[in-house]
This record gives sequence, C-alpha cells and structure tokens, in this order.
Amino acid sequence: MRTLLAALYAPLFFLGFVGLTCWLLATGHSPFWLLPLLLVAIAVSGMAERLIPWEPVWNKDHGDTARDIAHALVNEASNIVSILAIPLLAALLPASGLWPSHWPFVAQLALAIGIADFGITLAHYASHKSQWLWRLHAPHHSVERLYGFNGLMKHPLHQAIEMFGGLSPLLIMGLPQTIAWALAVAVSIQLMLQHSNVDMRIGLLRYVWAIAPSHRFHHIRSARHGDVNFGLFTSLWDVLLGTARFSGPPIRAGDIGIDGRPDYPRGYAAQLAEPFTGR
Repeated sequence: MRTLLAALYAPLFFLGFVGLTCWLLATGHSPFWLLPLLLVAIAVSGMAERLIPWEPVWNKDHGDTARDIAHALVNEASNIVSILAIPLLAALLPASGLWPSHWPFVAQLALAIGIADFGITLAHYASHKSQWLWRLHAPHHSVERLYGFNGLMKHPLHQAIEMFGGLSPLLIMGLPQTIAWALAVAVSIQLMLQHSNVDMRIGLLRYVWAIAPSHRFHHIRSARHGDVNFGLFTSLWDVLLGTARFSGPPIRAGDIGIDGRPDYPRGYAAQLAEPFTGR
C-alpha cells in the first residue's frame, strides 16, 4: 500500500487539483472556489506527509509554522491582487492578439505553464548568481525542514520578481484572467509538491518533472552543490543550463539551509528586513 501511494500521490495530487481548477473555471464558476480548493490541497499534502514521510522529523514544528503561514498569506494575497489587476494591465498594454483564445482551456493553461516555467526558472537562476537578488531569495533557503507548506514561503519582493519574469510575456500575449487564475493554482500546487515531505517514487518522471525527489538537491546547504535544479515545473531549462542533478546521497535533516548562516533570522518581520539590514 505504501509503495502504491508513493507512486500515485504526486500525479494524482497535481492532476486532481489542477484538473478540478480547470473544470471550475471553464464551466463559469467563480474564482472564489479556488481558495477552499487550495486549503483542501494543503490539508491533503499534510496528510500524505504523515502517512508516507520522506523525513519524519520534518513533520515536527521547528518553531516555523506561524512564520510560514504569514509568508503564505501575504504571498497568496499578492497573487490575488495581481490577477485582479490583469484587466487594468491589459488596458495599458497594446493588444497583440497572440493569445490562442480559441484553444481548449486545458491547452491554454499548458501554454501558460510552459511560458511561465521559462521566465520563473530564469529569475530563480539569476537569484543565485546576483548578490542583491540572493538577499531577497535567501529567506526561502533558510528553512530547516522541507514540507509542502513552505513552498509558499518567499520574501514578497522576490515573489514579485519571479512573477514579473513569468507573467510579463503572458500579459503581452493577452493572457485571459481565467487562465491566470488557473496558472496561480497550478503554481501553488507545484510548489507544494516541490517541497513536500512525501516519499515519492515517480520513476523516470524525476528527469522531467521538477518536484521533491529532484528539488531537494536544490536546498542543500552548500552553494556549490545546491546551485542546481532551478526549474519550477520542468527540468528542461536546467538541462539546457547545465544545472540539472537527478541523483546523489539522499537529502536528510541537517543537510538543508544556508551554509555559514546559522544565525539567519527565523521570525517573519526579521526575514522581511534581513535583505536590507543583514549581512
């Protein structure tokens, strides 16, 4: 039973919640329903982490749960505001007519995911190469455990940079607001899978799908060994950048964090200030 759940969990989680999102939006339901859907996804993620954990100690609170909730609330709220602003942004941008609105809803979402994956991956890669961007990205790497919910833990300014990288080409193409809602949910679901503390056995999919089995290598303490696997949805861009890593010693408790920064602030407000006041 454990082996079957380990093999099926990730595909069912992604296809189930993203598929239900597509059905809700394509059939004219209000985006209001996406919030309870996301809360159910968080609950399912937490349940799976307790049924088949990768690292049992990561299921225990490290004094970080309240902080991670604060990060998630702020960042998800900013996502909502950004999507609500799409009609205004569309009015300010010249109409390109490039968006294939005649495609089926799922195909439009797949296109949006592909384009956003490219932009967000490059922004993420740049955040490990630029000292200024790294300071904004560092709160995400300061975590002492990996579990689904801290996939939503980011400095709001860094999230804005990644959103700009991923959404700009889509807005220029004329991204519809309904597809933007679906993309936001897909990104949230993917981030939960990337950081999930579930023992996933996804076989050959680990070479193309950027979820926990490969993404854990990205959180290794050492910058030399951890500057790998930047992709959000796929490993394609990492393969092209030469930063893909698919095998190595299992990543366990004590292997993640920021090398040389055991003093990195843990509180929410302190993490917001650290890029501007810390070392």
